[in-house]
Amino acid sequence: MKTLPNWDEIFPLKSGLESVTYIKPTIKNKNIIVGEFSYYAGQDFERQVTHHYDFIGDRLIIGKFCQIGFGVEFMMNGANHAMGGVSTFPFYIFKGFSQDAPSLDKLPIKGDTVVGNDVWIGQRSLILPGAKIGDGVIIGASSVVGGEIPPYSIVAGNPARLVRKRFDDEMINLLLTLKWWDKSVEEIENLTGILSSDDLQKVKEKIKEMLGKTE
Repeated sequence: MKTLPNWDEIFPLKSGLESVTYIKPTIKNKNIIVGEFSYYAGQDFERQVTHHYDFIGDRLIIGKFCQIGFGVEFMMNGANHAMGGVSTFPFYIFKGFSQDAPSLDKLPIKGDTVVGNDVWIGQRSLILPGAKIGDGVIIGASSVVGGEIPPYSIVAGNPARLVRKRFDDEMINLLLTLKWWDKSVEEIENLTGILSSDDLQKVKEKIKEMLGKTE
């Protein structure tokens, strides 16, 4: 009987090397939520999530089948300083200063950081607090990403800018409807040939067939 892929295996490479880890089974922080089969090109993913403080309560949410390069950092809202005064120095965290900590409404909190499914983030990129990254996005190495990135876009740079869409609008809508990442492991295993094919017209026809949209 064929052995199916197992997202709960920390070191999943066929080579046996421990240079890549599935993230989900390693997470201990309840405010970091990661989908099945998303991997990090390294170990101890939680160390890549910085300034993530319980008193703020923001979450990092990452979808399924994401590919996160070595050294990618997710900077959370705890990195932000109050900017309403003439100084941004956080006196309240240092010994000897009597200033009280500001209330959260005085800090530039940008909400949860959300990464969609099947997102590829190039190594050493920086994801800023509150970023919303759509399904199927590709992020170039060493990019600085904030704000909202539309599904199936390619972005790069500092700040990250749109390079191009990966596919035409019809293909993007078909993929967002198919949501292949939500299918069973058995179904995904049978779909890998289609998902990896560069014959995009054939892929489009197959997805339409699967969705019952054949003409």
